[in-house]
Amino acid sequence: MFERCVVVGGAGAVGRMFSHWLVRSRVAVVWLDLEEAVAGAGAVDGVRVVAGDVRRPGPEAVAVLAAADVVVLAVPEPVAWEAVGVLARVMRPGAVLADTLSVKSRIAGRLRQAAPGLQAVGLNPMFAPSLGLPGRPVAAAVVTDGPGVRALVELVAQWGARVVEMPAEQHDALTALQQAATHAAVLAFGLGLGELSADVGALRDSAPPPHLAMLALLARIAGGTPEVYFDIQAANPGAPAARQALGRGLVRLGQAVEAGDEETFAALFAELRGVLGEHGAPLEQLCARMFTALR
Repeated sequence: MFERCVVVGGAGAVGRMFSHWLVRSRVAVVWLDLEEAVAGAGAVDGVRVVAGDVRRPGPEAVAVLAAADVVVLAVPEPVAWEAVGVLARVMRPGAVLADTLSVKSRIAGRLRQAAPGLQAVGLNPMFAPSLGLPGRPVAAAVVTDGPGVRALVELVAQWGARVVEMPAEQHDALTALQQAATHAAVLAFGLGLGELSADVGALRDSAPPPHLAMLALLARIAGGTPEVYFDIQAANPGAPAARQALGRGLVRLGQAVEAGDEETFAALFAELRGVLGEHGAPLEQLCARMFTALR
């Protein structure tokens, strides 16, 4: 169904991933990105490059946007926010606009207000692009449905992704826990190691599987791009509540231990089993498989 796609921000990791799979699907892909970004990233086979700013597109950029069946916005939220008004004027009727932002509710509201005539969907790969797409979840928050959106969601599924559709508001509530709370817990763990002047080499050499997994998570996050993780913490409206809940959990745990109250401590475990419910047993089995593979 799709012949032409423009990936705005194609030089970034997410833009490159979508470009790769679109080219494999025989879609003609154009990158629209800043000249310095393209120069630093290197080209992708089968991709045409147009240097420019989607917020102030020149004649060549306008031409490729107007001809596109799909425009993928793989850019930061402030850029996407400004770009919506431009794309509403330039994109042809029936074309699909897909954003890849980590927060969906705000951009969904912007699209409904400024671009009601465009079919639109938010796609969020719930993994680092370097890990590869097949078998991994991609959240899909449909804003304005239509045959183009259905075709794009199906195409992503054909690439091997596990597409999980959900409303934009639910997406943000889930990612506040999946990303903001998880990253905050790992970062706080690392800051605690630093405060206690921990010998990481000694910790690693004798670490039981849970601690080794935490060290590995810390290394992966700390080795990443701070701007990405800051955006996850700062942009998601549910992130403050998630961090506060983490803090209260540590306080409750500490109070039970420091009071020598084994009964309350056991009650916390019962509470946790209730939180997991029917998902507890299969998740426990998953953890056992992960720890078996962790050497």
